[in-house]
Amino acid sequence: MARSARKLGVRPYSTKLLQEAEVSVRLEHDGKTYRLQENWKGKGVYALRGEAKRLSKGSIGPEGLRPEEFEEERPRRDPRRGKPEAKGGQDRLSILWHFAFVPPTRTATIMVFDGKGQSKHVYEPAGRERVKTPAGDFNALKLVRKDDDKSAEVWLAIEKGNVPVRVVVTEKDGTKMEMVAARIIP
Repeated sequence: MARSARKLGVRPYSTKLLQEAEVSVRLEHDGKTYRLQENWKGKGVYALRGEAKRLSKGSIGPEGLRPEEFEEERPRRDPRRGKPEAKGGQDRLSILWHFAFVPPTRTATIMVFDGKGQSKHVYEPAGRERVKTPAGDFNALKLVRKDDDKSAEVWLAIEKGNVPVRVVVTEKDGTKMEMVAARIIP
């Protein structure tokens, strides 16, 4: 991703788990610092659950994003706040956007902070694929993450600065959640 000052929005991501939510993500950075904000708004009966928000702020270095503040607010739950403890760690929001700044060329093991604790995430490059989304068709770098509880596949749009344009998470019971970029706003 270019190191010049820029704002980037991915609005809305659409989720394909019962079309339950509309998600918008906004990244602002000046090459030295960043601010990421993600908003979830339920659709249909899920609108009754209210809105969820995540915020990640920090600095940018040669090794990518360095989160210094993470917040997550969800209805009927205590807010989560904090920052990754491990050097090179990411938070739940910054992890995929970190790859926009430093796309992995080999297996990447990263500690991810979720507001309560940390867990180890291992992402492996799985080649390049052409991916179709409502935001357009992109040549993408595919990353794969697998652990005991779930797996994830992530597609980063190469010509859009490695912005995550498709994410598929599969839970242990086989339940899938898919998010695809519906619009990318420069």
